[in-house]
Amino acid sequence: MANPTTVPGDLVVPGALRVTGAITPTKSRTDIIAQSELQPFIIPWDAWKIWNSAANAILPGTPATDDLGLVVGTLGSASHSIQTEDLKTANVTSYARCQIAMPWSYEDGQTVKLRFHAGMLTTISDGTATLDVQAYETDEAAGVGSDICATAATTINSVTLADIDFLITATSLVSGDLLDIRIAIAINDGATGTAVKGIIAAAKLLCDVR
Repeated sequence: MANPTTVPGDLVVPGALRVTGAITPTKSRTDIIAQSELQPFIIPWDAWKIWNSAANAILPGTPATDDLGLVVGTLGSASHSIQTEDLKTANVTSYARCQIAMPWSYEDGQTVKLRFHAGMLTTISDGTATLDVQAYETDEAAGVGSDICATAATTINSVTLADIDFLITATSLVSGDLLDIRIAIAINDGATGTAVKGIIAAAKLLCDVR
């Protein structure tokens, strides 16, 4: 380095700072970029699969038995959603499963949430309707640890859809980790006359990034 200039204190540049050469020593992004809290990452609809032995298969277009369905919206008038079958006069829990990689920009060990915009499609249950989440960190050796979702099943029994957040215990999480996630919508309805369907209209991973 030829003729370096030493600045004894802070340097304030009111205008643009143009660097035409290298910055030495190099700096990591944690030294340069401020942390941004709970940035959203969309979970694509086609990431959701049948939860059990057919987990390599995308959700059916028509929900049935214990599987949630991926209902395709009509182009120009409706968007896709995950729904239960009509569960009036029924007591059924329906599932879906996906795997999500923690983003490369995730700040290791910092806050992680799963957010679902969920509710009831046209009619509430006369009993209960809840959304629950299980989340496991894969160990890269065909195994997983314990459930790291810290939030209990939460009601979605309203026709006004709302954001439902599930906090993930992130102590051991680092960027690139893979989460194995199962969601469950449980509806217990006694004798409602019209269709009783749970719906998820959006699903996101929220995490602190840098």
